[in-house]
Amino acid sequence: MKEKVEAILDEQVRPYLRSHGGDVRIRELRDGVLYVELLGQCSHCPSNTITTQSVIQEAVCQAIPDVTQVVLEDTVSEELLDMARKVLNHEL
Repeated sequence: MKEKVEAILDEQVRPYLRSHGGDVRIRELRDGVLYVELLGQCSHCPSNTITTQSVIQEAVCQAIPDVTQVVLEDTVSEELLDMARKVLNHEL
């Protein structure tokens, strides 16, 4: 099912997000819930929750009824945290 979701994202969602300098990445698909991360300009946009619901969830859930919800994971990656620790500890 993940391949179907990627296809919908490629065809219907990513062109819109890329026109705004952003993108989307699947974090996990579990029990009918798709967890995504917004990238680029979309990641910290004040409208990212609306984009997730009105653009991503609408497209994916309409095309793939087994997906019932899309959840935005707005977290800091472990890589970024490691880099910040190194900078703060003067290791970089």
